[in-house]
Amino acid sequence: MITLHEYLMEIEGTNHTPGLDPRGIILKGGYVCDMLSDVMGSAREGLAWITIMKHLNTIAVASMTGVPAIILAKGNVPEQAVIDKASEEGVCICSSDLDTFSLAGILYTLLQK
Repeated sequence: MITLHEYLMEIEGTNHTPGLDPRGIILKGGYVCDMLSDVMGSAREGLAWITIMKHLNTIAVASMTGVPAIILAKGNVPEQAVIDKASEEGVCICSSDLDTFSLAGILYTLLQK
């Protein structure tokens, strides 16, 4: 397990929900998917969800599944309404310029240490 803060340092990530401290979010693994129904059925508590989807529905799905963090790939940045909802729901939403493959690989490597 690692903290979201450790992961963000490795991926040069940005936390868009400053009211949520990445140091207090523990990651047990990751889930990479851009299909909401698949995430709803398979993602679990403690996983970082890596995606390019930055709309409001991602926050609802993360909240419902217990996913503590959404990592937006390829420099995607959410709109303020999405950030506000993420903060309200306690879902840390972050972004990185890296692609999903790289983000998943880095997370996997960090979790193996």
